Amino acid sequence: MVQFLSKPSTIFTAKPSPLSTFVVILILCILGFYTLHYPHSSVLTSRARNASHFQHIFISISSNYTISTYLRALTLHPHLAGTKLAADTTRYVLNHFSDLGLETHTVNYKTLLSYPVHASLSVHHGDGSLTELPLIEQGQVGQSVVIPYHAYSPSGSAYAKAVFVNYGREEDYLALGALGVNVRGCIVIARKGDVLTRAAVVETAEGYGAVAVLLYGDGDRYRKGFERGHVMRGIGDPLSPGWARVDGGESLDLDDSEVLKRFPKIPSMPLSTETAETILNSLGGAPVPLEWRNTLRSKVRHVGPGSTLLNFTYQGEKKVATIQNVFAVIKGLEEPDRYVLLGNHRDAWTYGAVDPGSGTAALLDIARRFSLLLRLGWTPRRTIILCSWDAEEFGMIGSTEWVEQNLVNLGSKAVAYLNVDCAVQGPEFFAGSTPQLDNLLLEVTKMVKDPDSEGATIHETWGATGENSNIQRLSGVDSDFAPFLQHAGVPSIDVYYGRDFPVYHTAFDSYNWMTENGDPFFQRHVAVAGVWGLLALRLADDSILPFNYRPYVDQLQAYKNALSNLLDQRIALDPLTRSIQEFASVAKEVDDESKKLRLQETAGCSIDMKKRALNDRLMLAERGFLDEGGLRGKQWFKHLVFGPSSDHESKLHFFPGIVDSITWSTRMRENEGRAAIQHEIWRVARAIQRATSALRGEFTFNQ
Repeated sequence: MVQFLSKPSTIFTAKPSPLSTFVVILILCILGFYTLHYPHSSVLTSRARNASHFQHIFISISSNYTISTYLRALTLHPHLAGTKLAADTTRYVLNHFSDLGLETHTVNYKTLLSYPVHASLSVHHGDGSLTELPLIEQGQVGQSVVIPYHAYSPSGSAYAKAVFVNYGREEDYLALGALGVNVRGCIVIARKGDVLTRAAVVETAEGYGAVAVLLYGDGDRYRKGFERGHVMRGIGDPLSPGWARVDGGESLDLDDSEVLKRFPKIPSMPLSTETAETILNSLGGAPVPLEWRNTLRSKVRHVGPGSTLLNFTYQGEKKVATIQNVFAVIKGLEEPDRYVLLGNHRDAWTYGAVDPGSGTAALLDIARRFSLLLRLGWTPRRTIILCSWDAEEFGMIGSTEWVEQNLVNLGSKAVAYLNVDCAVQGPEFFAGSTPQLDNLLLEVTKMVKDPDSEGATIHETWGATGENSNIQRLSGVDSDFAPFLQHAGVPSIDVYYGRDFPVYHTAFDSYNWMTENGDPFFQRHVAVAGVWGLLALRLADDSILPFNYRPYVDQLQAYKNALSNLLDQRIALDPLTRSIQEFASVAKEVDDESKKLRLQETAGCSIDMKKRALNDRLMLAERGFLDEGGLRGKQWFKHLVFGPSSDHESKLHFFPGIVDSITWSTRMRENEGRAAIQHEIWRVARAIQRATSALRGEFTFNQ
């Protein structure tokens, strides 16, 4: 520890020489740097031992009752982004953080949101009769619940024949074509599947000449529920594509071509299963293809078009509204300029008990537990930021604007982003991560009790194997990890319970549904909060970041092998092979280096600076997978390993640039197609080389 003397030392009593002055200044500079970053080196060893102690305390002070209380308060009313009720929920979260004594902040953005004004739908049967269809959930619905709609759908009316298009995929339209069915000029009815987003369903229908789209959930969902959602392409505020919508900053006009291309040109809206079946059961025309029937829950016999006509009207408005992100900050002691972020969105289409209230309640409980740890003497090594995002349901707008505003600092200082959207949807644990965090995820799940199996941990029932086969990857654009990973290159994790739930985005996503179906005793909430919080504690407190890039090597190798089975043999994968081999070599070296440094328990300037340098390499390697040019046609998405493909129906969820080039090559001349694929392979190889260089931490002076 640096000593500050009350009287000048005798070393300063004589007139110093220029050399001695230089030496003293140099020493003071070194001590100043060391003091800034490692102010309590003498207690670092004990702090490392205490870290485990505080982790066990964190687990022991969990409370299912407290989480249920939070969720009850969060679901008293709907809180659609940009509305007064949403502002009330914002204040609740902000007051919770501040009442715990945490440093709190709000960041506001004025962004373009979309709301419904009016909708109507009627069926005109062949016998001349007419049926007016209800477009709102019946029962258990308050007046403040927004009517079902698709945000950013254009206003419009259509009076046309109806055609059932299954999931609305390209293959479904080809199957209809084989039956002689043409959807041009028709209103198409599609069922929601796992492959296409709402926007993709509408975009595909638009391409085939449909005049409107009605989308329903076919399966185990509540038959009376209408699944709200947005149909905008891309994420973030459409009026500020690529930059944050800050006060006084640039904003595009609503009729700008860059803005208009984000929105569909034909109207759409959601239907309940019951409402959809009223239409589907009246269709004539060709019979439903045999391959569709195997998965159809609805009793649909014909695809149309028959004598049935639909009269559909939707009127909406796009308007600029204020959204609010809320933050709680716990400053780190030794490395306050390194950040571990935990994020969950706060806005909901209706009451949002599952989506996102279960995650918000877990975040509030983590804040409570962290505040108790602070009172017991814990202070994290690195800074922890709890993030409550707004307007996620409109296309990850709150998180995207903040990432764009803080891109440079995130790029140089963010350790990891830990996301929870719907903490609890039902039984069974699920997790996704970037591969260098796989081992940490497995270690943490060994510390948390499984809520559904007495005497077992999550890890034991999750069935994770040494190959990490149960860990998903984060190529989707379906939650707030997307801007952090796919734009800023921040290592990320996403955890939740339950694959799906029947009241998704409906007015029945309520506290009662959670207590009766999703998690009656709130033990799954406790489990998710336990995993989430422990991940943060490890990333914030471990002296050496718990990253291991060897699973990343294995994942890249698996992706390369999958490509080799698909591609023309004349396309060379050698660049990819060499870059992965080099990455593997450096990943092993860094893993060995990490193990050696962990064994050195004594603290000192030299050791601490080595750890700091190693941690920076571990943290920054993920940024190497970014490419400034981004993905073709989607330049905002920079990550060349994990990101969205333009081919909505592709089963390949990696190397999106290569996957897109494979799709596009079918529309090119053979030589041009091969060259396009080869170029994307080279781009990925260079990205892996950049990640290798960052992980090595040294300049390259050879070719």
